[in-house]
Amino acid sequence: MSKLDKDSVIEKFTTAYTKANGKAPEIEAKGGWYSVDGGKNIRLAQLDELADELAGGASDAPTSEVKTEKAPAKKAEPKTKAVKKPAKKQAKKSAQTFNVKDFYASEVLANKPGSRSPR
Repeated sequence: MSKLDKDSVIEKFTTAYTKANGKAPEIEAKGGWYSVDGGKNIRLAQLDELADELAGGASDAPTSEVKTEKAPAKKAEPKTKAVKKPAKKQAKKSAQTFNVKDFYASEVLANKPGSRSPR
């Protein structure tokens, strides 16, 4: 993996963006992330890839970097009604499950018959 030089990548992107869109981009750098014209924040490697895309063949139609990253919209198909399934009933607790409260009460009664629980 090669190291990217920040200044050279930004210069490369600026020239490609200017050729494709006819104006210079506004690049804001913040903590290793770059925002172009107030769009989505991207890393330096993505900015380099975007510069290659813009320089490659995007000169015929002006586009912004946000539009090039999004996938083309698919046609919406009519939704079918979802069949509702009945809600599952919660299982009742069986008599054999362990309960701390009952265990404590049985221990107290076993040690001192006739005593009550504290509450």
